[in-house]
Amino acid sequence: MYRQNQALLDLFEPEAAAIGYEILGIELNQSTHGSLLRVYIDKEGGINVDDCALVSHQLAGLLDVEDPIQGNYDLEVSSPGLDRPLFTLAQLKKVVGQTIKIRLYEKLNGRKRFVGTLNSVNDEDIVINCEDGEYELPFRLIDRASLVPQF
Repeated sequence: MYRQNQALLDLFEPEAAAIGYEILGIELNQSTHGSLLRVYIDKEGGINVDDCALVSHQLAGLLDVEDPIQGNYDLEVSSPGLDRPLFTLAQLKKVVGQTIKIRLYEKLNGRKRFVGTLNSVNDEDIVINCEDGEYELPFRLIDRASLVPQF
């Protein structure tokens, strides 16, 4: 999912953990006009703007020293928000029973987008119950997954 850059995760996770934060996931959106590196963080009790600033400062220093990204980019450190992106199987397992939104890399049963209740997660597939039926989706095909806020 999100085709995360494992090298960046490996670089950031120890640094964030040392100051009390968890890296939930990374998005690196590259373009010819400059790239955006978005890092989602969390901690017990939630995240505020000061937390984002602190982690941003720590990661910026690390990026300056290690220089793992070619070209120009902006670093953005963010809380996961109400529509929390889900990057891993472990994160998906934590939200079984909740409403999620899925986008696949390629069509399955004629569609790429699914919204419904997450019924189960195993090492290879997730099962989601949508309005029009239940679907078993291979984890390897998931491009994006996120919670759907319930009000």
